[in-house]
Amino acid sequence: MSAEVQTSGYVIAVTGLQGEARVAARSPRTRAVVGGGDAACLERLIEQSITNDCRGLISFGMAGALRRDLTPGACLVGREVTHGNGRYPSDEAWTARLKSRLVRAEIVSFAGVDRPVVTPAQKRALFAETGAVAADMESHLAARTAAKHNLPFAILRVVADPEERGLPPAALAGMRADGTTDAGAVLRSLGRNPGQFLQLARVATDACRAYVALLRCYRRLGPGLGLFDLG
Repeated sequence: MSAEVQTSGYVIAVTGLQGEARVAARSPRTRAVVGGGDAACLERLIEQSITNDCRGLISFGMAGALRRDLTPGACLVGREVTHGNGRYPSDEAWTARLKSRLVRAEIVSFAGVDRPVVTPAQKRALFAETGAVAADMESHLAARTAAKHNLPFAILRVVADPEERGLPPAALAGMRADGTTDAGAVLRSLGRNPGQFLQLARVATDACRAYVALLRCYRRLGPGLGLFDLG
């Protein structure tokens, strides 16, 4: 990688939630964009963020586990993401850099999805179909845009919900398009179905573990979430 890449430019971190974006933005020379589950909006935001100074895109945040042994907080570095018939490999040098700094991270394949994978049965079916061990709604969008602009692409995600854990309606109801949480929608969902409270509490605990893991990851990487440490 050239000296110019080492000394100038920025990386775009593609996230789904505002909390993930705040963690990514702590890394120097990193600009975060947030999708909030709206794929079309996220693709526009990524495109709008790309200038001549953009050096790469990284999908950063949380993911759902498709493999049973993955627990909340497990750190995953992507070798590729598949979506439909498309397969997008990550940049080998950047991926190796992430792995070298995050020694306990596992290099895996991701599945890109257009909507949340909610139930354990859905997770098992996606694992059987793709062989991917984790899924998220942003990696394939980041990969597709990176390929379009001939930019390096990487994935760094931590497990939030394990394979055996389903997502209750309240967790999905609370997601706004800007990546923030609609507390009112969560409470209304709980009011209609109080029986999901315990499941929602477990989801919240898992998410806290994932955020702690994300913070540990970013602290171990250099500027641009590791890209600018490449030789």
